[in-house]
Amino acid sequence: MPGSIIGDYCNLGQNVVVMPGVVLGNNVKVQNNVSVYTGVICEDDVFLGPSMVFTNVINPRSAIVRKDEYKKTLVKKGASIGANATIVCGNEIGKYAMIGAGAVITKAVKDFALVVGNPAKQIGWVSEYGHRLVFEERGNAVCKESGQEYYLENENVVRVK
Repeated sequence: MPGSIIGDYCNLGQNVVVMPGVVLGNNVKVQNNVSVYTGVICEDDVFLGPSMVFTNVINPRSAIVRKDEYKKTLVKKGASIGANATIVCGNEIGKYAMIGAGAVITKAVKDFALVVGNPAKQIGWVSEYGHRLVFEERGNAVCKESGQEYYLENENVVRVK
């Protein structure tokens, strides 16, 4: 729609709508049946799974116009949101986070976090390649596909190299 920004190399499936004011970075993949509402910003390399849902008002009512109350939702670089997940507006999804299919996000999600369920709870960490990270006693982990190294400190993951 007018006023939206769609970056280079994006892929939009069938029955997708991108509302005014939305920003999709480069290489964003939006699968079938997704509505990306005003207030949503997706950074580069984001994956939006089939039929996942964004909201943009906390307390919607049909008879009350709340267009001036749209909440911002930021999906950071490399994050993946699974099929049929719901992202309640006003939350931030961290870099390379993985949201499981059907999860309901009601609060911020950390970088590299793996979250599932309703309401969503963090059950682990993933690499940039989307593989589960297993941290050693000293806080180190290696992605089994890429060989990238990660460090866990104070419940935050940092890529080492």
